[in-house]
Amino acid sequence: MDTIDGMRTFVTVVKEGSFTAAAGRRRMSTALVSKYVGQLEDHLGVRLLNRTTRSLTLTEIGAAYFERCQQILDDLDELESSVQDRHASPRGTLIISAPVTFGELYLTDVVARFLAAHPDVRIDLNLTDRFVNLVDEGVDVAIRIAELEDSPLIARRLAPARIVVCASPVYLKRRGALRYLNDLEKHDCIVDRNFRSGSLWQFKEDGKQKSIQVDGRFTVNNAASVRRMLLADMGVGLIPTFAVGPDIRQGRLEILLDAYEGSNLGVYAVYAHNRHLAGKVRAFVDFAVKCFGASPEWDQY
Repeated sequence: MDTIDGMRTFVTVVKEGSFTAAAGRRRMSTALVSKYVGQLEDHLGVRLLNRTTRSLTLTEIGAAYFERCQQILDDLDELESSVQDRHASPRGTLIISAPVTFGELYLTDVVARFLAAHPDVRIDLNLTDRFVNLVDEGVDVAIRIAELEDSPLIARRLAPARIVVCASPVYLKRRGALRYLNDLEKHDCIVDRNFRSGSLWQFKEDGKQKSIQVDGRFTVNNAASVRRMLLADMGVGLIPTFAVGPDIRQGRLEILLDAYEGSNLGVYAVYAHNRHLAGKVRAFVDFAVKCFGASPEWDQY
């Protein structure tokens, strides 16, 4: 008798409540089920079950062994499923949620490359800056740009997301340079409501948290709109580098106050915990990690 077969047979007997029912479930004879359980007991040197003509009950040690057996067999099934999913070609519809600006600038290209590599997968991409509840809304993977809090969800980091203060050279020539955090109070600041702190901009100086209350005539909840206002010479903005990397590289925007450390967020793929994670989810997240990496193109300037 193989020990794993013995464990599976024993667990089935306990769950079904009899050797006969377990034999039907395992598609073997009642005599063979009884033999397997007996051999398992001999191997362990303990009695796992109390048997009478009318009842079948676990011994104290049998109850403890049953709980561990279930855990071990579940882990083994999960391992086998994981290996099979990695070997098999991903298939089915994958529902992804992502922030609008990041989705338009970068994620859609990654999705296109993933679809080209996996012809049996369909993708439904929902671009929204609204916080999405994965379980309630049936989303397989959510892309989130944040400092993630403790959660029952699984999160995998795809790339860094630096937050910087920017303005155009034209605006700075008109309104003057910024050298210190307090200088922000004298400028038109473009506020992105997607940041939890809103108009209270957060920085660190020598490891200490600094907060500056800013003010301006334009507030929005979209990084692409902040970028357009910056390029229109309308003020100073707090913005992720993924939204303005090419503009910084080509001199259309300048990073300000870089002596102060802004928020360093992350781009994460978030998905619900599942013992048997769908191959399509695993494949997409692995693919996205390779596409972005630790030094993404938006920080090449």
